[in-house]
Amino acid sequence: MSASLLTKGFEVELFTGRSDGRVVGVAAEAAAALSGFVTEPDHRNLEYITEPDADYARQLALLLEPRRRLRHWLQDRGLTLLPGSTLSLGDSRRFERSDPSNPYHGFIASAYGTRVVTASVHINLGLTAMGPLFAACRLLRCEAALLLALSASSPFLDGVATGAHSQRWLQFPLTPEQVPLFLDHGHYIRWMEEQLAAGTMRNIRHLWTSVRPNGDDRPHRLNRVEIRICDLISDPRLLLAITAFAELRLWQLLDDPDAHDPLLASRLSPDSLAELADANDQAAARLSLDSELRDWRSGETITARAWLRREIDALWPLAERSGLAPWLLPLEAVLRDGNQAIRWLALHRQGESIEAILSREVVWMEEQERTWDPAPLNTEALHPLG
Repeated sequence: MSASLLTKGFEVELFTGRSDGRVVGVAAEAAAALSGFVTEPDHRNLEYITEPDADYARQLALLLEPRRRLRHWLQDRGLTLLPGSTLSLGDSRRFERSDPSNPYHGFIASAYGTRVVTASVHINLGLTAMGPLFAACRLLRCEAALLLALSASSPFLDGVATGAHSQRWLQFPLTPEQVPLFLDHGHYIRWMEEQLAAGTMRNIRHLWTSVRPNGDDRPHRLNRVEIRICDLISDPRLLLAITAFAELRLWQLLDDPDAHDPLLASRLSPDSLAELADANDQAAARLSLDSELRDWRSGETITARAWLRREIDALWPLAERSGLAPWLLPLEAVLRDGNQAIRWLALHRQGESIEAILSREVVWMEEQERTWDPAPLNTEALHPLG
């Protein structure tokens, strides 16, 4: 079964700053000095991309190596890597251009301001046949809220708790505002051409939604599904656990589309499914694991935590047969103890300052980075979550 693993790759956006959690932008300098890093429109965060590879241990190494190089470069400047997906301690009033001469960056700054100044991770899973690829887009879009519930890490903005678990997803400008559930490749091509002609999208990259098809020549040549909804996941093992969950759901879909493709298995219309998915995403951004979502199969209400437990229990035999069960283990701690946002908010309610919370997380990130290796987790006493 391991030979059937999907190719996967990650786009990781990070904030840089001081050890007290204050953001300091150095994206242009870092990208010029370090291979594999690229700038974002605002210089307070930067991005690296891992090479496509199906193997989870290999991806763990690919995720860690750029971080370690970047950390070494930052240390010489008295800076470090920061957790979280928003400007937790500010300042969201100002846009700090990384490349003032770039006209697209100028458009982003004028159209959206600092709503786009966030850090996240995009998960790409390789599929080359168009039927399975668009079925995967439909399933993952209808369950994207679950992935946000696991990864939420942005409860703070400008030095205050916003009341949300993923402030990033609430503030990020989804573009266009309404995106259909794509019925097939032809539907996607026609819709993209219509948006570009109408000006609701500036270019083919300007489709900012929870899940989208991706490829080297969009909308025509596609080879992967891109999950864009996740907040920054500072623990690479948790990122790989979420990826394994998504991949296993796709295997279930490929094996039995009648049971797992929302177009075939739901009582709801495609338009209703798109509305349901977007509403679920917003609910998960507010309360993550504790949010009340609507199941795409029936429209019935279920908490994100309960939905995740149900899905993981159902896919567990497949995880064991495929050898992916060890990589799922970090999900148990999240469902038991909460995601990063939930844990941070609990500490904040107990009286800890945002600076203290971020400072401790900065130290944790650095300590764990020194000790991680590409071996999977211990599989002793491994059991389904529930």
